[in-house]
Amino acid sequence: MSFDINKYEPVIGLEVHAQMKTKSKAFCKCSTAFSAPPNTNVCPVCLGHPGTLPVLNKNLVEFILKLGLSTNCNIRERSIFARKNYFYPDLPKGYQISQFDQPICEGGHIDLDGKRVGITRIHMEEDSGKSIHDFASDESLVDLNRCGVPLIEIVSEPDIRTPKEAFDYLTILKQLVVYLDICDGNMEEGSLRCDANVSVRLKGAKQYGTKCEVKNLNSFKNVSDALEHEIERQISVLEKGGKVIHQTMTYDAKARATSPMRSKEEAHDYRYFPEPDLVTVKIDNVWREKVKASLPELPEEKAKRFIRDYNLPEYDAAILTQDRAIADYFEEVCKEVEVRSYKTASNWVMTEVMRVLNEENIEIEGYWIKDRNLSSLIKLIAEGKISNNIAKEVYQEMLAVKDQDDTRQHPTYIVKKKNLLLVSDTGEIEKIVRKVIEDSPKEAERYRNGEVKLLGLFVGKVMKESKGKANPQKVNELIISILG
Repeated sequence: MSFDINKYEPVIGLEVHAQMKTKSKAFCKCSTAFSAPPNTNVCPVCLGHPGTLPVLNKNLVEFILKLGLSTNCNIRERSIFARKNYFYPDLPKGYQISQFDQPICEGGHIDLDGKRVGITRIHMEEDSGKSIHDFASDESLVDLNRCGVPLIEIVSEPDIRTPKEAFDYLTILKQLVVYLDICDGNMEEGSLRCDANVSVRLKGAKQYGTKCEVKNLNSFKNVSDALEHEIERQISVLEKGGKVIHQTMTYDAKARATSPMRSKEEAHDYRYFPEPDLVTVKIDNVWREKVKASLPELPEEKAKRFIRDYNLPEYDAAILTQDRAIADYFEEVCKEVEVRSYKTASNWVMTEVMRVLNEENIEIEGYWIKDRNLSSLIKLIAEGKISNNIAKEVYQEMLAVKDQDDTRQHPTYIVKKKNLLLVSDTGEIEKIVRKVIEDSPKEAERYRNGEVKLLGLFVGKVMKESKGKANPQKVNELIISILG
């Protein structure tokens, strides 16, 4: 059955869980290390043994304050924890410590390109364990290492209207938590997880449709794809005269389809009540201002500064500031070069450096060419000592020195070793130019008759004759002078 999808408007809200980069868990001293053997980072507190008492990790509070302040939230002076009761094999206590009616952050927003997405709340909670279903069809294994790992949950307003907007919102949110150094943003390891609430309504309608929640989406692409398919599914149900049922869905990336998991729980199903073993969290002005003063320069501010201080195009500034560490590397490179070379530095970082990061699947911290050596390469280009083509050859040699030996990786050492310095002696270059012109009399005559596009032909022949070592600027000048 065909139907007009454009008659409908999706309404999307996202719930994002971000695992905090604290060394210990939310309410005990157990390690949060990801790679530990199963069921080793546990203790009586995070396993919920009788008689144990949780103690709040102060870093968790400071981390959520950083994100709340960075997303324009109101910070609640007093907030409390609550018990969220449900039973699942990987939740040994039978409840999760979370926040309910008094979250610590409320009423913020994130700005997309031309659109503002409201943030309903950001609250603190602990993670559950992990059920593993991959080893057998008739049994599951449980790893409780993740129990008690500190999370913050960011709940958006239903302001998102397309899967693309959802993707952009998540991209900005991930960038923020990584810039703030409170979460590594690794969705593959579960450090960042997203649930999406989605409904559809006829365009122009004021009332929301019945929403479904798509759970445990582990990549931005999966979020976008799952939303597309869930939107199409709901529209198909409505077009066939049916009603959308309020339920929790799962997304199968291979089948590219959403399917029901269970009926959707409501707040009363969890029987929330105040956590009796934890005191009220109090945030005074002194603490709030101290955390605010510790905030780093955020991506949007940094991009504006790059445009102003380095005279970069808006596109370059946006690319370079996507990752805080890459932005820092670029600035270190610029410290050693002249103002006129800032754009060259930007080009090298965006193309050659980021190409290697993608090919090697590494972060900039694992990139082995030192910033001062890249600066030296850029200076050699600016000084006319090597051409851009020779610079790329030198760069490949630099990449081969993975042990970061400063001498062997230094571009000046490589240029001298391979005899790559440009020939700038006018007399020597003139000999080559005259020979090339003499060997190409027909082309020379055509050039003199006005076919100036042949200049490139002569330049190429001279560069080939000089094995790429003739100074291109002098080559151009001499060809034009000799051919008149």
